[in-house]
Amino acid sequence: MSQSDLWHGTTILTVRKGGSVAIGGDGQVSIGQTIVKANARKVRRIGKGEVIGGFAGATADAFTLFERLEAKLDQYPGQLMRAAVELAKDWRTDRYLRRLEAMMIVADPSVSLVLTGTGDVLEPEAGVAGIGSGGNYALASARALLDGPLDAEAIVRKSLDIAADICVYTNRNVTVEKL
Repeated sequence: MSQSDLWHGTTILTVRKGGSVAIGGDGQVSIGQTIVKANARKVRRIGKGEVIGGFAGATADAFTLFERLEAKLDQYPGQLMRAAVELAKDWRTDRYLRRLEAMMIVADPSVSLVLTGTGDVLEPEAGVAGIGSGGNYALASARALLDGPLDAEAIVRKSLDIAADICVYTNRNVTVEKL
């Protein structure tokens, strides 16, 4: 059984609206069909609090990527896009990093990005992106709510709640960070 088969599920969502950006994620960690932790914190501030990020995938791998991204942000202060591209290059070419199984969503006041182990650095369409097993459910919900009266944080919270109704690997123990 591969690591990706063993560690399964999470939901991370970002919404950019009205001059603010929010990233939220559920707290469930599952191994196979067993919930081993219900209150994991998969969303956090990095880069001296100027960047927010969330991860889906193997926890230790994601922490390694957060540490590497923080180092890139120290090297390129205030340049999230540049730091993310440099991390993606390392992720693709470094023998150790290549084996990491995680995805990240990161954002600063001006840009939101999805980072993958295949070297992708993607700016989401309409400022909305979701990753993880419940990511597409939360993404669809957020897109439907985007034109309504809710702000970015409220859309993230509502969309994660909807995803928790559909995805068995997503719970309602939500962490949201906003810039």
